[in-house]
Formats: sequence, structure tokens, C-alpha cells
Amino acid sequence: MLHTFVALVEDKPGVLTRVASLFRRLNINIVSLTVGHSEKVGVSRMTIVCDASPTAGHRIAASLYKLENVLQVDDVGQLSHVARELALIKVAATPKTRSMVFELVEVFRARIVDLAPESMMIEITGVESKIEGLIQVLNENGDRILEISRTGRMVMRRGQHTSRVLEAMRVPGLETPDELKAEEVGSASDVLMAEEAGLRD
Repeated sequence: MLHTFVALVEDKPGVLTRVASLFRRLNINIVSLTVGHSEKVGVSRMTIVCDASPTAGHRIAASLYKLENVLQVDDVGQLSHVARELALIKVAATPKTRSMVFELVEVFRARIVDLAPESMMIEITGVESKIEGLIQVLNENGDRILEISRTGRMVMRRGQHTSRVLEAMRVPGLETPDELKAEEVGSASDVLMAEEAGLRD
């Protein structure tokens, strides 16, 4: 079973080695590993797809949490999420076969990013099955694939982190509902204190 984890890690040397060593100790194969900058300065976002038993998700997440420089771990495989992958595919193409490749690119909503006398480079973004489908059709049509470069799965949860969204959308000078509520509570407390002071006098 494939498990997908998103980990926020400190952008420091040695973090990737620690993560890879952890999966080696657990005897779990990493299917894909994608690392890049996150929305926070000095923090990288790591997407890990691994092949393990259905019950191993909690154990893997707990082990990742124990690693140095790991700030947050999210097991998104069982949650509602958006997953995409990018691939560059270079195929051998002559002037006679280019038109067929152009038609395939149009069908799969990909695009040509490089054109050479004897080859073409295709860029495709989508779910894994879409990319696998294009590769399969290219092989069936006799187009010789010269190189394939794939990013691995990139994942983001749907509709989460509501508080972060509200904070990002906050207009300077405009109070949030929590701040308004706090002000109301404070005003009510002041009134009670004044009434109590009046009764004591």
C-alpha cells in the first residue's frame, strides 16, 4: 500500500540524509521524494511516498516526528487532497513523425517545450495515471522514448488550515471575530466591576 506524508523540515544540511536513513532502518522503500521551499522562510516542504503495510502509517509518522529538524508531519494519504506530478519526456522524432506526436500532446493536454532535428521534449502535468497513459501510448506508437524525468508526487490537503487563511486575508486595522469577542468580554467585565464598586460604596 502506498502512503503519502508531507513533512515540514528545517532547511539545514543533513535533513534529507536523516529521512532516507530512517526509511532504510524501517526497511520501507521510498517510491518518490520531492523537496522544495515552503511558504515559511527557512522551512522546506518534503513529500514522501512509500510502499508499506496498511497499518504502518502511524508508526512511520511517529518515527519522522522523532527526527531532528522535523517540525511537522501530516499523513495525507487517507485524507481529501490534490496530487500532481510533472514529467519531461524526450522522444525521438523525425519530420515525418512529428505530427503524430503533436496530436498525442494535444489529446493529453501536454505541451512541447523543446524541438530538435531528431527529438522532441514533452512537458506534462497531472495525476500519475495520466502521465503513465502518455508513456504507454508513446511506446505503442513506436515512438522511441529517449529520456524521462519525473518530479514524483506533490500533494496538498483540501480546505485545511482555516485559521491561516483568515490570517493571510486579514485587512490591517480590521478586527477579527476573535478580537471583537475578546473586546466584548472585556467591556462586559468592566461593567460588572463598576457595578460591584457602586454596590460596595
